Amino acid sequence: MFDKVLVANRGEIAVRVMRACEELGVDTVAVYSDADKHGGHVRYADEAYNVGPARAADSYLDGEAVVEAARSAGADAIHPGYGFLAENADFAARVEAADGITWVGPESDAMERLGEKTHARRVMDDADVPIVPGTTEPVTEVEAVTEFGDEHGYPVAIKAEGGGGGRGMKVVESADEAAEALESAKREGEAYFSNDSVYLERYLQTPRHVEVQVVADDPAAGSGDASGDASVTETDVVHLGERDCSLQRRHQKVIEEGPSPALSDELREKIGEAARRGVAAANYTNAGTVEFLVEEDPERDPSEPLGPDTPFYFLEVNTRIQVEHTVTEELTGIDIVKEQLRVASGEGLSVSQDDVELEGHAIEFRINAENAADDFQPANEGSLETYDPPGGIGVRVDDALRQGDELVTDYDSMIAKLIVWGGDREECLARSKRALAEYDLEGVVTIVPFHRLMLDDRRFVDGTHTTKYLDEELDADRVADAQEQWGTESVSASDGDDDEVTEREFTVEVNGKRFDVELEERGAPAIPVPESGGSGAGGQQRPPQAKSDDGGDDAVDVAEGGEAIDAEIRGTILSVDVAEGDEVAAGDVVCVLEAMKMENDVVAERGGTVASVHVGEGDSVDMGDVLIVLE
Repeated sequence: MFDKVLVANRGEIAVRVMRACEELGVDTVAVYSDADKHGGHVRYADEAYNVGPARAADSYLDGEAVVEAARSAGADAIHPGYGFLAENADFAARVEAADGITWVGPESDAMERLGEKTHARRVMDDADVPIVPGTTEPVTEVEAVTEFGDEHGYPVAIKAEGGGGGRGMKVVESADEAAEALESAKREGEAYFSNDSVYLERYLQTPRHVEVQVVADDPAAGSGDASGDASVTETDVVHLGERDCSLQRRHQKVIEEGPSPALSDELREKIGEAARRGVAAANYTNAGTVEFLVEEDPERDPSEPLGPDTPFYFLEVNTRIQVEHTVTEELTGIDIVKEQLRVASGEGLSVSQDDVELEGHAIEFRINAENAADDFQPANEGSLETYDPPGGIGVRVDDALRQGDELVTDYDSMIAKLIVWGGDREECLARSKRALAEYDLEGVVTIVPFHRLMLDDRRFVDGTHTTKYLDEELDADRVADAQEQWGTESVSASDGDDDEVTEREFTVEVNGKRFDVELEERGAPAIPVPESGGSGAGGQQRPPQAKSDDGGDDAVDVAEGGEAIDAEIRGTILSVDVAEGDEVAAGDVVCVLEAMKMENDVVAERGGTVASVHVGEGDSVDMGDVLIVLE
């Protein structure tokens, strides 16, 4: 086993990997950006190294800096977690080439074969694993998209080769949308995965998303084959059951559970064996997840699971640990991160397929700093004024933040993961209600109210939801009502004027009995706000404003009748689509801003001429920063 492991990640997944190392007697090393210098993973690690500025491209995605940190620390292995460099085959190869440092994951060659989606589709097709009709080579021209649509019908999915979680994926409803969608998918692929290659698939209208967790031993480690050329067979691959990830929003998973409430045992076994077959054909070792789309019958009786003849298709392989690996751990009692470390160190898997038994039911809730009632808008700022997670039998919380911590908004919006286990799905749902009601979070808006709504939602409770349910069917008013009922923050404009109504909660005691009291304050809080726009104690910071007069060094001149287009959220500029002197119309996209792993078009609210451009590709911006000025 290793002596010291560097975890090339942040937040809850970094802490989760470090906990496994701690139990194995392995020292841990954290890396952090300037934005994360007080992060929970930094506190937990035995030692920590700064790898650069807040911008991920200059820190967590800087492979050279990460490997250098490992050398400085004397680490003999690097675990990538998920996201960032976890599925970057070039980074894996860099680690493999570094003297004395082991890559905790599949070999870079296997990552290349399965991480690039067209390669993976060819491998699976050759292994007799069903694939969605589509291309097995990258496409570069818009004509390829329209010709595919004419042949297979619309909608068509354009997907980034290195993509995942909906990033780098665009759905084309007609030929008119093909050119813009192709460029957007390529741009996201380059921004997120440093790879602008894309391919095409027939877009399935109402599928379920089912994935199989696998761990694969390295036969070379136990065979004495010093060349490392021993082939992986199906007996080297162990599948740990499936997870159902069908509750998604814009292809981003929100709630995951296992086993799937929709599959029959026969279909479950067919999908699991297909995953083992495909992984072995790819000569893949260590942990990974094989994702499938299963065609759901919208009229299915929830008491009748999908039978063995139900069509299912290979989607992709995630060549890393998954966010939702915790569901499988609760069902099997197997620590998947420890298995990763054992395989990478040469010890080999501690389990065989015959050892795997699934018990009960488990659900994972992603506790994101987002407002579900406001189109799941991520929080721009905030701190955990109160953070009291739930507990009790069958309840697990994976997190890194603690009460009083500031929210770091430079990366993703996840605060924690709540994982609940029960003897069956009914008990798991009931226990989940209890756990979510106990979760006390104040200071940051979260999607806890949305999760509580889902536990009373008939489609989710029956297990008949598909990947389209949240985007296309769920009534937005129900989400807003849940946020109002269970949300911990409520600041809104009053009906009569521009004053704000701030609701504050207090606990009082009258005649020995406790009461929770809500107090409304109208108007600005009686706390002075510095002229600089910063906040005093408890004051609310006002975003910087463009000004037409001399407003200081940071002011931006706006001619009378002109308009400043501001950033509505903190993020990174992916592209600037206009130049000084360009004419724009209302609704035109002037730039694209990436925030919380989502691409957001910034549009002009009215037409005019571009007077000045204040940002460039790759710039980091704060909410309220002036991006473009129109006259």
